[in-house]
Amino acid sequence: MSNYWNKRIECMERTEMRALQTERLKRVVDRVYHNCQPYRERMQAAGITPADIQSIDDIRKLPFTSKKDLRDYYPWGLLSVPLSQIVKIHASSGTTGKPIVVGYTRNDVADWAEAGARCLTAYGLDKDDVIQVSYGYGLFTGGLGAHDAAMNIGATTIPTSAGNTEKQLLLMHDLGTTALACTPSYALYLAESLEKSGIPRNEIKVKVGIFGAEPWTEEMRKEIEYRLGIKAYDIYGLTEISGPGVGFECECQNGTHLSEDLFYPEIINPETGEVLPDGQEGELVFTTLNKEGMPLIRFRTRDITSISHERCACGRTLAKMSRILARTDDMLIIRGVNVFPSQVEAVLCTLKEVEPHFFITVDRVNNTDTFDIDVEVKEEYYSDMMSEMEKLRKKIAHAIQSVVGIQPNIRPVAPNTIERSQGKAKRALDKRKFK
Repeated sequence: MSNYWNKRIECMERTEMRALQTERLKRVVDRVYHNCQPYRERMQAAGITPADIQSIDDIRKLPFTSKKDLRDYYPWGLLSVPLSQIVKIHASSGTTGKPIVVGYTRNDVADWAEAGARCLTAYGLDKDDVIQVSYGYGLFTGGLGAHDAAMNIGATTIPTSAGNTEKQLLLMHDLGTTALACTPSYALYLAESLEKSGIPRNEIKVKVGIFGAEPWTEEMRKEIEYRLGIKAYDIYGLTEISGPGVGFECECQNGTHLSEDLFYPEIINPETGEVLPDGQEGELVFTTLNKEGMPLIRFRTRDITSISHERCACGRTLAKMSRILARTDDMLIIRGVNVFPSQVEAVLCTLKEVEPHFFITVDRVNNTDTFDIDVEVKEEYYSDMMSEMEKLRKKIAHAIQSVVGIQPNIRPVAPNTIERSQGKAKRALDKRKFK
């Protein structure tokens, strides 16, 4: 039996949805044209005015935006309302320079909490649940985004934030947490810590995991579900558009439903910008249809996926995208081959001898790319015998080469050697960028 937070929207017929999207697109284009100089200048350069947008199909006439635009017009150049109407600010980490800053009006915050409530309800959660939010709180959208969504459905909300794992487990046990919201890598770390804590697993009431903020594989899902004894769901969001709540899995778990009344999705060829048909893989693009503070028109996410508009078995008619396992800006090009950390994770989850903890280091030595992967070996398989480790090293290298197409240099390391992430997992370092 499907659970809906807003059945009218989630099961809206396609013709009605397109009419709603058209109405909102016309309104948001008019807003940015008259209130945001960079948008107005770009539309004028393309020979477009709001009068040219008469249907949702006309969205293709509009120019793209990207992270570069948010950095170029930092901090307030893309606002479409006076700063006095902005009640909340979120930002990216800014590890590559100035952070990307996004401002929200009261209505924007309400829309975000509405989208998040759809997600949590689809996971079977309601006001009787206790949701432990272990995403980081602060400028990162994860913690406060999940928090507002949990409060919106009336659930008891525990704002633990990330880190302090011992206390996380104590509160999980003592307060009767029934749902855990965090990154999948931190969920795995919590599972490891729980196993070592001495707390009986049958005294933990967690039944649902709400995981996002980083790519993760089906293999990782199975590992977390087995070790925590829960049902793990993917939640999708991004700082520039809105945090967790843009997309969610239903009980069918065969794709991510998108709240397309708020966030209109397109799939484009990342090289040409051409819009691709349903089922074809490309770069995901979003337009915020109802946002007031800092609307984004045709924002290029760099996430690689595909979209379907077929009605789901759960009854929802919302567009559904395939699982995102890669981002164009996460991709490593090694010896001319495209390599994604998620591919390595998927392979390691199939090998009984290792944990899904690894770190990729790429460098260039004598004009040749190097491809090193530290892989953590499970305690029962770790040995001081060089012959045993060499045999395992070759097995891992062969398994990864069969998937990514080039052979890595595997370095098996002892249990608990690789640093655990309490936020977004850092999986790779490309030293070529610094040469």
